[in-house]
Amino acid sequence: MPTALITGPTSGIGAAFARRLAASGHDLVLVSRQVGRLEQTADVLRDAHDIGVDVLPADLATHDGMKLVEARLRDDDYPIDLLVNNAGFTLKKPFLVNDIEDEEAMLNILVLAVLRLTHAALPGMIERGAGAVVNVSSIAGWLPRGTYSAAKAWVMSFSEGMATATAGTGVRVMALAPGFVRTEFHQRAQIDMSTISDRMWLDADELVTVALNDLRRGKVVSVPSARYKAARFLLTKAPRRLVKATGKRHPAGRRFQQRS
Repeated sequence: MPTALITGPTSGIGAAFARRLAASGHDLVLVSRQVGRLEQTADVLRDAHDIGVDVLPADLATHDGMKLVEARLRDDDYPIDLLVNNAGFTLKKPFLVNDIEDEEAMLNILVLAVLRLTHAALPGMIERGAGAVVNVSSIAGWLPRGTYSAAKAWVMSFSEGMATATAGTGVRVMALAPGFVRTEFHQRAQIDMSTISDRMWLDADELVTVALNDLRRGKVVSVPSARYKAARFLLTKAPRRLVKATGKRHPAGRRFQQRS
């Protein structure tokens, strides 16, 4: 039975990955700093799908937390077949008025944890000739807006580089770049998204279905829904001055800067 390790699995996209993979017969290792919600999520999935679910409490904003998860990913006796780097949070205020410690914590989770966990997972996968890593990025990665967007751009570039590095090994690496998803993400950051049209919101479970289908097809970047595929095209092809102007006008662009 394959095993997937998911970071940030207690809500939103991470929870949708956990539900979908559990339903398809994966055993799970769930990583979060929120121990109570972690245990509750694990109990629900065990009861619903009769699978093995291990919980690994760890704060990925800290090096100690990262090292705990890295050790699990390197355990050849209980190999991980799929790593989903999903954990993340955002900050409501602009970069220059945020505490630098908060900015650093966000960067640790969005970038450093993705780097270190992928580095821990890939060698074993390559040796076994099978496995996959999904790194959750964002359409925001194509918008020049603060630390969050910069981090998601890094995740995109890093994932594309690792997909090239692992080509021909039987291992796949994919970046998932959604737009707005109906989760706790913005509410927990206290960001008002009431001006965003209903048409722009994605369902987390539908998003994960698309992502896993794209992974099976060998896509390197998965952008769920036609509307966000069009947004990607425009953001990557339009003159940069127009992209910058779009970000300034958009509420998510101004403050697109919760923790899982």
